[in-house]
Amino acid sequence: MSNRYFAAYGVGVSRSEMAKRCPTAKLLGMSILKNYQLLFRGSHAAALANIEPMKGCTVPVLVWEITPADEAALDQYEGFPYLYEKQSVRVRLDGKLVSAMVYTMIGDRPLGKPSAFYYSAVLEGYKAAGFDVDILRTAVSASDSAAEQTS
Repeated sequence: MSNRYFAAYGVGVSRSEMAKRCPTAKLLGMSILKNYQLLFRGSHAAALANIEPMKGCTVPVLVWEITPADEAALDQYEGFPYLYEKQSVRVRLDGKLVSAMVYTMIGDRPLGKPSAFYYSAVLEGYKAAGFDVDILRTAVSASDSAAEQTS
C-alpha cells in the first residue's frame, strides 16, 4: 500500500487532532467538495459530521497525504467499516484535480447534535484553516430543525 490523499471535513480538519492520530500525515492544502453538504448525524448529543450529495452546496476540506499507518489509525477512529465507509472524490489541489479518500457514514442515521467537545474540535479546525464557520452553524441548525419536526 502506498500513500494516498485524504480529504477531511470533520475532526480531520483539526490539526491538533490529526497530529495525535496521524503523526506522519502531511497537510497539503485546502480544497472544496462541490455538490456536497455537511450534516451531523447520529444519536442525540453524539452526532458526527457527515457529507452527503447535494447539488449546489459545497464543503471545505483539508487535503492530507496519509501513509498506510495513518489510514489504519483513521479507520479505527472513524469506525470503518461499521460506522463509516470510504469513498473516492475529486478535489482540486494546486490547480490539478486529484482523487482523495473521504469517510461517509453508512446507513440512514437521524440528524443529531454533536457533543460540545466534538463540535469545538471541528470548530477549532475550521477557524485555523480559515474556513467559513457558518457551514457548521447551518449543519447544527438542520439537526435542530429535524428534531423539532419529530417531536
